[in-house]
Amino acid sequence: MTQPLRIALLVDPLTCKSRGDQHAPGLARALIGLGHGVRGFGAPPGVIARSVEHADGFGLTGYKPDVLIAYDSLSPTAFQGARIARASGAQLLLVEPGNTRIATPLHERLLQSIGERMWGRYVRSTAARVIALDPVARAQALEDGFEDERITVLNTGVDLEKWRPDVGGSALRTYGVSGRVLVCLCPLETSRGIEELIAAFASTIGQRDDWSLVLVGEGRGKRGLRTATERLGVSSRVHWLENVAEEDLPSLLAASTIYVAPAKDNSPSVRPLLHAMAAGLPVLASNTGRYSWAVSENKTGLLVEGTDKTSWEDAILRATSAPMARERWGLAGRAWAEQNLNWTHIAKEIEGMIAAARQAVEEQAAAG
Repeated sequence: MTQPLRIALLVDPLTCKSRGDQHAPGLARALIGLGHGVRGFGAPPGVIARSVEHADGFGLTGYKPDVLIAYDSLSPTAFQGARIARASGAQLLLVEPGNTRIATPLHERLLQSIGERMWGRYVRSTAARVIALDPVARAQALEDGFEDERITVLNTGVDLEKWRPDVGGSALRTYGVSGRVLVCLCPLETSRGIEELIAAFASTIGQRDDWSLVLVGEGRGKRGLRTATERLGVSSRVHWLENVAEEDLPSLLAASTIYVAPAKDNSPSVRPLLHAMAAGLPVLASNTGRYSWAVSENKTGLLVEGTDKTSWEDAILRATSAPMARERWGLAGRAWAEQNLNWTHIAKEIEGMIAAARQAVEEQAAAG
């Protein structure tokens, strides 16, 4: 861009946890680093750089943004942004994270239903572009009624300094975990494929003393999953880590051996897998749309074709018996992250989208 822009990031406070609470802060820092003025609206104080807690019309109008970026297109916050965009001539961009309906809490689905009926079409018709964070998000945007030509797939970024292979210390030792480790950061639900993963671990390397399975997270399925480990005789080799501090996660990943990402659908978040790749871990991931765009078969890890125990057995045996391949996959995963998950690169791509949208408006005005 030839001159700095005033950019407002709009996050609805009611859906901040699932939509924008991790993407918006990284994008804000990158845009500020490129010389733009950035202010967050709607997120709790401290979440987004230079944030204002409430996205009220007066605050947005007073800021006089050139560009508004909204994270929940069906929220009142996005509606307010669309009104200001139309009144001021500012560009409105929408970010679609691709949260599947099954993964969206009931109260959020109700809010989305209300937003769709009351202002969904208005916001869609105002938006210059939609940024889809992966192919699943692109499909969601198409389903929601956006034209294909207005959708750009631009994946989320990762803090490559925070998530890296050479992080000092080891959070694993704090929890008494040693040896080689399969690690997974995920909600503990039996419907996610974790039960099949545990069964595959038990029938392959789970009876050995040199491998452990570490599950980081919470969920309603934890009791049933624990029971499964006891029944299969691997309870001493499966570790359950709850309430791990955010600052300990980079060390935990860097000290692990393989990242595993089971899934039966597109509901899981891809972000933990991206963090693992940035940390230099080889990955074993279910071959779903949520993961397959990021994982290259036999280059950064393995894509597990089925969701059954046998499919995971094959992948675990192949990966755990090939240390040189694991090293190659981990190095390639880190290189891929540096090339594709760099926030500065992503911010520059958004600069280009803004410039293209502005040029289209100017050309339309000149033609009219």
